[in-house]
Amino acid sequence: MNEKRPFTVNPLLHARQSFPTMIAVAVSEKLSDYLFDLPGHLVADRPRERREDSRMLVLDRCAGTLSHRLFKDFPSFLAAGDLLVLNDSRVIPARLHDDSGTVEMLLLERLGPCFWRAMVRPGRKMRRGVVVSTAGTTATVEDVEEDGTRRLRFAGEPDLDRHGAMPIPPYFRRPADEQDRHRYQTVYARDPGSVAAPTAGLHFTPGILSGIPHAFLTLHVGAGTFQPVKHEDLSRHGMHAEHFTLPEETAVRINAAKASGGRVIAVGTTTTRVLESRPPGLLSAETGSTDIFLRPPYRFHRVDALLTNFHLPGSTLLMLVSAMAGRERILDAYAEAVREEYRFFSYGDCMLIV
Repeated sequence: MNEKRPFTVNPLLHARQSFPTMIAVAVSEKLSDYLFDLPGHLVADRPRERREDSRMLVLDRCAGTLSHRLFKDFPSFLAAGDLLVLNDSRVIPARLHDDSGTVEMLLLERLGPCFWRAMVRPGRKMRRGVVVSTAGTTATVEDVEEDGTRRLRFAGEPDLDRHGAMPIPPYFRRPADEQDRHRYQTVYARDPGSVAAPTAGLHFTPGILSGIPHAFLTLHVGAGTFQPVKHEDLSRHGMHAEHFTLPEETAVRINAAKASGGRVIAVGTTTTRVLESRPPGLLSAETGSTDIFLRPPYRFHRVDALLTNFHLPGSTLLMLVSAMAGRERILDAYAEAVREEYRFFSYGDCMLIV
């Protein structure tokens, strides 16, 4: 990777030689107001040797301060009565190739027994009715959807554990390997179904988590979470729905934490989206889906603090953290992270917003 090349992810983002001027506005519905310059060498394509050695930028909204810490310090920011909520979805090795090696399939969503929705490449080889051999079985293209994804009917369940590869992000610019099977997965992952890791949780070790009051929910992360925003007017962007499960035990513990004056600390944007998509009032067990798009001037009613990684320029995830801390403050924090050479994105460092 050319270390001096800016990292760009959107056609509306142009490389510049200096940081953009921060304009103090309360709310913006313009994509261009959520862009920032990121040198390419700050994109982490490998994890740190130890999960807990990630750096952690702490943004204190009340004090208006930034501090530089390590993730191993995270428990010191918790108080009695606080509850950590994490997404326990497990990443599946969802990237397949046909036996000829010329067709790539990324399984996005299980629609039924032996039936998946998938992204394919190249599309010209995967027209309706085409049959390919893959993962110890065959896949038939039953339909081509408007967004270009395919509905694939397998003759038998594809053997993902044996033939599938971890669906690491394309900005890693390398194929997945055995290290990714372990490290592109949280230590508490249980319920298989995600095609991208809930990356804020990658920093936890069993030891750190065991000393913190915590509860789990499940949201299976789909490719839609990371779909680029293509319109300058954010109101025109549609979020893809993702499936979640909120267990009764978790709902009860969140209700109790709120009633006692404790904070609900969400680990990651996926956890945040589930909790904030539920209507005000007491939580109860629920299974459903959410397509909530959190951005300024949204006011959070369940999540009091957030642990999250550093996100792509112009992404809906950057807009979510901007809703929590303010766009100008987040962009200032990101500029500080760039100056201090924090590592960005999935295998990168993290930010705690309190």
